[in-house]
Amino acid sequence: MDYTVKCPYCKASTNLVSGLEVYPHREDLSSKKFYLCKPCNAYVGCHPDSSKPLGTPANKATRKARSEAHRTFDVIWKDGYMARSDSYRWLSARVGIAKSRTHIAMFSEGVCFQVVALAKELLEERKNLNSKS
Repeated sequence: MDYTVKCPYCKASTNLVSGLEVYPHREDLSSKKFYLCKPCNAYVGCHPDSSKPLGTPANKATRKARSEAHRTFDVIWKDGYMARSDSYRWLSARVGIAKSRTHIAMFSEGVCFQVVALAKELLEERKNLNSKS
């Protein structure tokens, strides 16, 4: 099943392409699928062995922001400060987005900046609590 994925920047329909088109230098991604808006160079990967998008297409700045959001936020659950599901529930409440839509791969650049700030704040609070123990 193919999905209709619109570019959030120009509103055009994206094309389902192979990883070679998005990452020509990464042979390891050649079999993966992506939705690509060529004019905007916005894209999103697909779930393994499907054409279901992982999120929404992102341009270079948004991809960078999403990467930073994951790098900062994932520490919360990977280092055991909260269970993964609890961390996403916490994030959902903090950013005011429904839990079902609380996926970094769906976030705008601005929401990603907010995620980074919130995660850093929480991690600093936890660090301070641990140092007082």
